[in-house]
Amino acid sequence: MIHQDNWRKSSYSGSGDGNACVEIAARPARIAIRDSKHPSAGILVFPPEAFVSFVAALRDGQGHPEPS
Repeated sequence: MIHQDNWRKSSYSGSGDGNACVEIAARPARIAIRDSKHPSAGILVFPPEAFVSFVAALRDGQGHPEPS
């Protein structure tokens, strides 16, 4: 069985050309993420609990490496 994803642009993505655009799709028991500018480049897939932790880490600035 092939699952058809219903991709939507994240509300946290910027608007307009050249901005960081992330799309998400809810799958059964998983959340998928992809770059809307390069949708065929691959996806990340998380269990819902891990996705919540991932988003919280990004909000807390843990998603950006510290400058050396």
